[in-house]
Parts: sequence; C-alpha cells; structure tokens
Amino acid sequence: MTSSSRPVILDGDPGHDDAVNILLACSSPELDVLGVTTTYGNVGLERTTHNALVVRELIGGDFPVYPGADRPLVVPRLSAEAVHGESGLDGPHLPTPTRGAEALHAAQFIIDTVRARPGEVTLLPTGPLTNLALALRLAPDIATLIREVVWMGGSLEAGNWSPSAEFNALCDPHAAQIVFETAAETGLKLTMFGLNVTHQAIADSRRVAAFRALGTPVGEFTAVLLEFFAEHHRERYGWDGGALHDPMTAAYLLAPELFEVRPLLVDIDISAGPSAGRTIGDVWRVTGRPPNVDAALKVDADGFFALLTERIGRYR
Repeated sequence: MTSSSRPVILDGDPGHDDAVNILLACSSPELDVLGVTTTYGNVGLERTTHNALVVRELIGGDFPVYPGADRPLVVPRLSAEAVHGESGLDGPHLPTPTRGAEALHAAQFIIDTVRARPGEVTLLPTGPLTNLALALRLAPDIATLIREVVWMGGSLEAGNWSPSAEFNALCDPHAAQIVFETAAETGLKLTMFGLNVTHQAIADSRRVAAFRALGTPVGEFTAVLLEFFAEHHRERYGWDGGALHDPMTAAYLLAPELFEVRPLLVDIDISAGPSAGRTIGDVWRVTGRPPNVDAALKVDADGFFALLTERIGRYR
C-alpha cells in the first residue's frame, strides 16, 4: 500500500461475487484493506468466514478476517445455496486455509477501526447490512466518523429473491432501515449499487475467457468461479453469464468515472407483505424529503470488466 491508499473494510457473505470483490480490492494499491468482516447471507456464517479465509490463502493475503452476525435482527435467515452451491464458492478447487479468523466480533472491529481513524475509513458491505447496523446501534458516534459506505444491495427496479426485493436487502430489511435512516439523520455518506445497475454487467463467456487467458492460478480460479456462477443466471434469466454485483463497490472507488450516480431518497419496506425488503426510490421527489443516498444508475460494463481483468492479472 502507498501512503495515499484509501483504507477500506470489506464486509460481506462470500459468495462468488464477494470473492471477486476481495480479489479486486487486494490487487489495487489505491486501497488499503484493513480487514474483511463476514456475515450470514449467501450461505451460513461459518462457511462465509471460511470462504474469506480461502480467498486470503489463494492470494497469500495478510488481512485479518472477523466473523460477525450469524442471523438477521428480526426476520428468519435466508440462504442462497441454489446460486452459490453448498460451499458458497462451488466450482473451483478451494485451497485449505492455514490461518484462522480473529476472535473479535465484526461489529466491534468496525467500531474500533473507525474510531481510531476518524474520517478515513470506507466500508464496502456486499451482503446483508446486519454488521453495520449493529455497529451503528452499539456506537452511534461512528456515523459521523465513517468516510463513506458503498453498499451492493437493493434495487430501483424488480427484485431477484422476491418480485419486489433484492437478496441482500431482503435478508435483513430492518438492518438496512437502520443504515438508511442513519444516513438521512446524520449525513453519513451512503452509495447504493442495486440490481438496476449490477444487471448491466454480465460476466459472459467472452469476459470469462479473458480471465482464463491471463494464464495465472488466480485468473483460472476466477474463470471457473464465474462459470459456476453463470449456471443460475442462465436458468433464471437466460443470460450467457452471471451479473457481477459486488465488485462494483471496489470498482467505484477505483474508477468512479465508469458509473453514473444520482442523489436519491430511498426507503426500506420492513413490512411482512409482498413488498418486504423493497428499496423504494423517490425518483420523482414526490415526498419532498431530501436524498439520503447516492444511487448508481449506469455502468460502463466494458470498462468495468477491463479494470477487473487488469487487476486480477496482477496476481502471479
């Protein structure tokens, strides 16, 4: 890392696309990965934590891994083995981790790190927002100390786990409500990458072939990972590849010019009805309330995949 590297905490539920986000962030000297915090989501907490350790082992990384929440605040736990397989990283051969996770809870690590570096740390959550919501409830003061939160979750259009809701939002809508309300009340800078933009970036066979053509172990790992990830998307959507959701968070910090974002008021539906977990964007500002997020609308998909391929090519 350089003296100008941006300190970040990656918080997620690895997960194929979470794994690619870790690879992108750790290959980029512009970012200083202070730690990876894990939560339930794509699979249970034990497996998501193991998968973070697997990725660290693969690249010879030295970042610490902190397990966090193993369930939502209120609602029953969801899981996505149908998308990610039983391991959460089905497809490639997974190395055996030689180093374990830390004992400190993820929420406490977030609190301690943000307090130690006020105004510096950016959080990149790519799963349910439970760890961040817990941190904000345990230590409300950190809301004004966090530099930015860039979340992959929600949708300004249709959902993917219900007709109304994206998976990460539906996993813990009450946690999302805490984070979004905190942004509205404190000015916490929050940027949202929902399905409306992530579905514009499909890891089709041509783009997967570019990872394989790198001729490196990490390039091959990424290609096999994305080939497995494509199966669900091919069956559900008829696409030639999977939508590469989570790496947009790190990519946004590295190359914001690839994205179009706009300020928007977004509310979270915490009802128990068919719209549970929906992220409701006030596109036409009919409420008269000020925006609480910067919502991503468009991505230069070719530029995004060019960045990913170049950075993953740095692993030898």
